[in-house]
Amino acid sequence: QVQLVEYGGGLVQAGGSLRLSCAASGRALGSHDMAWFRQAPGKEREFVAAISWRGETYYGDSVKGRFTISRDNPKNTLYLRMNSLKPEDTAVYHCAADPKGTYYSSDEYGYWGQGTQVTVSS
Repeated sequence: QVQLVEYGGGLVQAGGSLRLSCAASGRALGSHDMAWFRQAPGKEREFVAAISWRGETYYGDSVKGRFTISRDNPKNTLYLRMNSLKPEDTAVYHCAADPKGTYYSSDEYGYWGQGTQVTVSS
């Protein structure tokens, strides 16, 4: 079993930055693929970024060039650095681990955190 806890969300003005963290417990994450998803009110959960256990990274089109996913295996923590934030980035951000198939579908992930709210004001 893996427990995931996100933190670092908050209220930020458009153009600002935030760094989200996802702390894992219950299992070392060094050999696991992980990802960030987000969900805005009334919308489906959207793929944001993923990182393989080898460190390969993948991004959703809407965040490419602005967001950076990274991991610190000794600290068992996943990060999402978000720059040049826009009001449309407002959502609850969730980390996820262990996809059974494609990185891009939330249905593939077996472990989820409870989420952290990011609100970007215009």
